[in-house]
Amino acid sequence: MTAPSSTSPGSINLRAATPADAPLLRHWDEQPHVIAADPNDDWAWETELGYNPNWREQLIAELTGRPIGFIQIIDPAREDSHYWGDVPAHLRAIDIWIGEAADLGQGYGTTMMQLALARCFADPSVTAVLIDPLASNTRARRFYERIGFTFVEHRRFGEDDCAVYRLDRANWASLNPVETVPHAAS
Repeated sequence: MTAPSSTSPGSINLRAATPADAPLLRHWDEQPHVIAADPNDDWAWETELGYNPNWREQLIAELTGRPIGFIQIIDPAREDSHYWGDVPAHLRAIDIWIGEAADLGQGYGTTMMQLALARCFADPSVTAVLIDPLASNTRARRFYERIGFTFVEHRRFGEDDCAVYRLDRANWASLNPVETVPHAAS
């Protein structure tokens, strides 16, 4: 059986992550492909999922009701850890992953990213989106480049050597001339 190359955006729904999702997210954090992509972070799910600042959305992606992945969208100029440093206003930054290895390569990540980007750019003040895969994660880097992100710089975040990528609104709009992805409900 051949895996589909993409998934209809309507078949994946984004919902707000809640404290009840902590066991699932901890399980996903233990998966080898998730560890390989994010080896040095402890998300402290019980704490994080109970904290809902207005500069962040934490979302569970569901395929016909089955959780398949996680997305975090932040305003990097306003988030409290200052992870991104001194950045201008009107940006968003995304963390995204598929939870189970069996769900990789099915087009779900592409659909999840389309939904996340549509969510970011639904705010007319957002000028660009940032993402920071590990510099060594060539598969993720190719994925972001296919979506339209452009490489900005190599940068060290804590213990991680990352490749910072940026997707400007104009580039996103040229790749998505007629927005057909609905703004998913939280």
